[in-house]
Amino acid sequence: MQDVRMARILGIALLGLVVAVGLVAGNLDAAPNSHTSKPFMGPKANKGTVTHTKENGKSTLTLSSDFVVPDTPDPHWMLVDSKGTTYLVKKLRIKEDKYNMSIEVPAYVKDVAKVIIWCAWAETNLGEASFDSPVK
Repeated sequence: MQDVRMARILGIALLGLVVAVGLVAGNLDAAPNSHTSKPFMGPKANKGTVTHTKENGKSTLTLSSDFVVPDTPDPHWMLVDSKGTTYLVKKLRIKEDKYNMSIEVPAYVKDVAKVIIWCAWAETNLGEASFDSPVK
């Protein structure tokens, strides 16, 4: 009787262990669907962060709600990949009070290590935010 009871307890413990290992393994396989950069730092763009998300094979970058669009003539999104290649991709300001606060990363950009807010008129870096590791 004692052996049967012990076998039952061991069986339940083993089942619990198998379930726990399965849950941990399932979580390890799932890639996080968003990554947030370090805060923007620069002379004009120095608030907020940028978040990378990937859904249905599309990578998107979105500026945080506390990001302040620099009051400069022609701010743009500029992406820097892990090899240091820069891509001037989209205007940030599209009309007086309209902005591209979110963009789709073009397919030709293989990864994004850093986002720069670039003034195309003055050809200068207004501020940048980097990711801990390049996002794809």
